[in-house]
Amino acid sequence: MNLAQQVARSERAALCDALTEAGPDAPTGCTGWTTADLAAHLVVRETRADTWPGLVLSPLGSYTERVRRKTARTESFERLVERLREGPPRFSPYALPGGDGIFNLVEFFVHHEDVRRARPEWEPRSLESATEEVLWRKMKIARFVMRNSPVEVTLVRPDGRSRLVARGGKRRPGAVRVHGPVAELLLWTLGRTPLARVRLTGPPEAVKTLTETGWSL
Repeated sequence: MNLAQQVARSERAALCDALTEAGPDAPTGCTGWTTADLAAHLVVRETRADTWPGLVLSPLGSYTERVRRKTARTESFERLVERLREGPPRFSPYALPGGDGIFNLVEFFVHHEDVRRARPEWEPRSLESATEEVLWRKMKIARFVMRNSPVEVTLVRPDGRSRLVARGGKRRPGAVRVHGPVAELLLWTLGRTPLARVRLTGPPEAVKTLTETGWSL
């Protein structure tokens, strides 16, 4: 089992623990969703192939959302968390060798933080350097998420390593550098801007334009 797979499985377990501790009605970092809503989403994502197109294609998203809501209504929160902890069924692509590391690492890490950071007095976790490197490699997703950014964006780690994730439009007002630990950069990139502890530098107009732009995966 490679490191990405190990981290993904660890995050799955930690996410389930966090959901159980929070209970079904707690808020999350997913706007408008409770922990029960999030648990239903995660179970449907792994078990209902008919909903997968709606996860990436907006016109089909209403069907996926209907299935998620029905699942949240018809299954107890405890059962949803239990199913998530058990992992995907054998017929699911998520159950393929290495599937957790490929498909679930970012998903589980971010949603674990969605649960953690919606609670009062949360603090960032201290991650092992190997875990940070795995997450940094997954940061390639940022180029897709921020493909329509009006400004150039570069992510900068505390050790000085950086990654250009958006080139901006033709009339871009300048370039913005986003500074922070790898986990914070990942959360910021995936639209958790109120939760991520990062620092933005660059021309004031460019920073203002970027902070007023909404995006998410």
